[in-house]
Amino acid sequence: MFKNRLWIFQQDSAPAYRARSTQNWLTARGIDFIAHEDWVSSSPDLNPLDYKIWQHLEEKVCAKPHQNLESIRSSLAKAAAEIDMNVVRAAIDDCPRRLRACIQNIRGHFE
Repeated sequence: MFKNRLWIFQQDSAPAYRARSTQNWLTARGIDFIAHEDWVSSSPDLNPLDYKIWQHLEEKVCAKPHQNLESIRSSLAKAAAEIDMNVVRAAIDDCPRRLRACIQNIRGHFE
């Protein structure tokens, strides 16, 4: 998926991510990551999953009304299984631009 390109695991300040065991696990496996103390907890949606993939899934899932939670779950699982990898790659490739925009706008609003 990444075609031997360098990548960095992004995490936020969620308790599970900032747990010492999680940090140690990533470090022990040589995984490059942004430490929780370097990631602002109220940061804008810079994670491709947050700003693009969830939006894509929501559009698919909410295209029809659901009668219950199980219907939503089923529709979400189906939409996730059918997601085009080009959508995922495009979201990942857009991440550096979004990071630069965030820095230029001093964490202000941007699209």
